[in-house]
Amino acid sequence: MEPIKIGIVGIGRAGWGAHTVEVADKEDMFKIVAACDIIEERIDMMKEKYGCKIYTRVQDLVNDPEVELVDIATRSCDHYKHAKMALDAGKAVLVEKPLSVEYEQAKDLMDNSNKPGKPRLFVRHNRRFEVAFNEVLNTINSGILGDVYEAGTTCLGFEFRDDWQTLNEFGGGLFRNWGPHLIDHCLNLLGAKVADTYSEFKHVTAGGDCEDHVYIRLLGENDRTVTLTLSGAVALPRAREFYAYGNRGAIETIGNKVKLRYINPEQVIPEPIANPGAPAMSFGKSGTFATKTPIEWIEKEYELEGENLSQMWTHLYKDFREGTPYPITDDEALEVIRVIAMLKNNTKIVKINKSK
Repeated sequence: MEPIKIGIVGIGRAGWGAHTVEVADKEDMFKIVAACDIIEERIDMMKEKYGCKIYTRVQDLVNDPEVELVDIATRSCDHYKHAKMALDAGKAVLVEKPLSVEYEQAKDLMDNSNKPGKPRLFVRHNRRFEVAFNEVLNTINSGILGDVYEAGTTCLGFEFRDDWQTLNEFGGGLFRNWGPHLIDHCLNLLGAKVADTYSEFKHVTAGGDCEDHVYIRLLGENDRTVTLTLSGAVALPRAREFYAYGNRGAIETIGNKVKLRYINPEQVIPEPIANPGAPAMSFGKSGTFATKTPIEWIEKEYELEGENLSQMWTHLYKDFREGTPYPITDDEALEVIRVIAMLKNNTKIVKINKSK
């Protein structure tokens, strides 16, 4: 295998704390040959650990002929500028989420990549590979839940956040931070084009001027509803949750624990006929308000194996070196940014009075 030679732009939480960690066991696929940051202490750490070239100007790293893939891990507000710079230089690009802060920027990047004669562009949607998400999505697609009319996910925590991601001028806000992952999940769970949206943004405990509590409801052209609650202001945090409800069953996950209940696919349930007459005088299924047909339920509880979110890098390698398509398509990545930008730009942030 021939390793892809990477130049990382931005040696912070994402570049140093995630990207370098995720490729650490993939030395046959990736080699860090260059690093760029305006903080010299950080690039000195990269030079010491990887023996790579170091730069303080992005353009200099982009112009390095040894760099094959420019890994953009800078602030959200700079993703477009830095990715555009690399694409214009003919370099393949990996962009940390979000791809950009505005849809037109994202579209411009896609228009200048992933086409004949154009360099490759990848978006780091590593949470597309969450096992609980895929378990729910695969269960929906299997048909055992029947017609799924609602699905959703939650991501709840509590903190008094105070970094640059609380400031709108830098592309901050919890929705642009976690939102790309979760909106990607929601759009896949929706299974159709978005027909309508509802959103609430609140600024509760964080510093800055951005939202830290988000409620989103998406309505699909298939009449399915998908909800998202994302918060850094819930004092009863819990593991990530997914759910899907259909007319023949339901699935719920908390962390990697799964509960599944559905009607035996071989059982035919007669269509209920509404009776306008007076019901019997007792409750229950004795002809009072529910079908007399006993339902043959199949019930399961089980735990999924651990996560392997770094498999995103393996998919990137196979696309770049072997031509196997990266599983996150351009249209999917663009739709994530379109929905986020639309909701972010059109939803008023309600500030909760901290003095009460």
